Amino acid sequence: MAISVDTVYQRVLALANKEQRGYITPQEFNLLANQAQMQIFESYFYAKNQRNRAEPNRTNEVDETDIDELLARKLAPFSTIAAVTSGNTFPAQVTIDSVARDVFQVGMILSGNEPCQKVSVFEAQRLKNSTRHMATTAGQAPIYTESRTDGHDIQVYAGSVDPETSGVDAEYFGVPRPANWAYVVVNEKALYNATLAVNFELHRSEEDTLVSRILELAGIVINKAGLAQTANSMSANETQVQNT
Repeated sequence: MAISVDTVYQRVLALANKEQRGYITPQEFNLLANQAQMQIFESYFYAKNQRNRAEPNRTNEVDETDIDELLARKLAPFSTIAAVTSGNTFPAQVTIDSVARDVFQVGMILSGNEPCQKVSVFEAQRLKNSTRHMATTAGQAPIYTESRTDGHDIQVYAGSVDPETSGVDAEYFGVPRPANWAYVVVNEKALYNATLAVNFELHRSEEDTLVSRILELAGIVINKAGLAQTANSMSANETQVQNT
């Protein structure tokens, strides 16, 4: 479920205007809102990596309170499995639910639907020099490494010393669409235009985080230290609750 861009804007205005701390124009809001959205989106990958390192041997059992499951749900609207061009080059864009998105991050690599194990360039070269070893990988997990060829991203090997040129897929994560508090000017006032507006695509649990991040950025833009400090305190309290 998307987060209403109008709801966030009205909350931001209400908090910013408290004690006459300043007005945030729609143009300023849209700029700050998208910076905040990207900050939150990028944090998912750091959180995912941190939890993978902290719990490498966790089980597959999940429930509604499982943080890893929540992270997966937050990232799900931005992920898809698509082909790796010629088996070695990642596309710049992918289509997810009929929306073209710039690729932000690449996850697991698949060869013939089998997950590939990443090895270093030097390890891949060592394995390639052993025909016997490469031949025996035909019935095992394929491997991949970063490519040293200009214009190529990876090289995938599956039972042969020659890299795969087809049948290679990857998990892609696309960036969220820019949110937009659209408006029309009536009597010199900006009125919300729901038809043209674009809501935030983040998980509904991020609404409070969006508000505090936008306020924190707004406090810097409009040079109101008190606003930035208040927003920073809100964000710190929320982080403490989430990590408890």
